[in-house]
Amino acid sequence: MAVAFYDLTSAAGLKKLDDFLLSRSYISGYQASKDDLTVYSALSSAPSAEHVNVYRWYTHIDALLRISGVEAEGCGVVVKGSAPITEEAIATPPSAETKAAEDDDDDDVDLFGEETEEEKKAAEERAAAVKAVSKKKESGKSSVLLDVKPWDDETDMKKLEEAVRSVEMEGLNWGASKLVPVGYGIKKLTIMLTIVDDLVSVDTLIEERLTAEPINEYVQSCDIVAFNKI
Repeated sequence: MAVAFYDLTSAAGLKKLDDFLLSRSYISGYQASKDDLTVYSALSSAPSAEHVNVYRWYTHIDALLRISGVEAEGCGVVVKGSAPITEEAIATPPSAETKAAEDDDDDDVDLFGEETEEEKKAAEERAAAVKAVSKKKESGKSSVLLDVKPWDDETDMKKLEEAVRSVEMEGLNWGASKLVPVGYGIKKLTIMLTIVDDLVSVDTLIEERLTAEPINEYVQSCDIVAFNKI
C-alpha cells in the first residue's frame, strides 16, 4: 500500500513527515528512490532545522541529486494537497538553489493559467542544469575497517561474509577481508569498505542492515576499528 502525505507546505503536513522519518532514512526501502523525489519535489523550499528528521532527509536527498542522481523506482508514494508532480519533476527535481530562485519569481507566476512556451523552455533548461551539476559535483570519501562478529563457533563464516557483501547502497563499496581468530574456535570477519560521506552513514549501515534481519542470523555485532578520510 502506498504511503500518503498531505499538504507538505503546512506545519501539520511537515510534522507528519517528520514523525514518519524518525526511524527511517528514506521514504521507502533502504535506498533513495523516486518516492523520495516525489516528496522532495512537493516541498516548496528547504525545511527548517526545527523539523530535524525532515531536514536530515532533505539535506541527504539534495546532496544525492547533486552527486549521482536517483534511479530506484520506489513503492509509489502519494502527496495530496499539492500541485500534481510530473514524471520530469520526479526524474530531475530542482536543487535547493534552484528552488530559492523560483521562490523569488513567485509573484510573476500565474498558478492557475496554462503553461506558456517560455515557461516550458525555462523548465527544460532548469532540468538540464540540475543534470549537469549532478554529474560534475563530487563528495568526500572515507575508508572504514569493520570487525564483524558471529554468534558462536558454529556460525558459517562463508555465509556470514556473503550476507555482509550482499548489502548494496549508493556510495558503498566493499573491499578486502580476512578471518581473524578470536578464541575458543571463534573467528571474526575483518573487512574494508569505502563510502561516499554524503550518501552513507556507517552507523545506519550497521544498525539498519548488518545487524538487522536477515543478516543478523549470522552477525551478532559490528565494531568500527578504523575510520579515515580519503
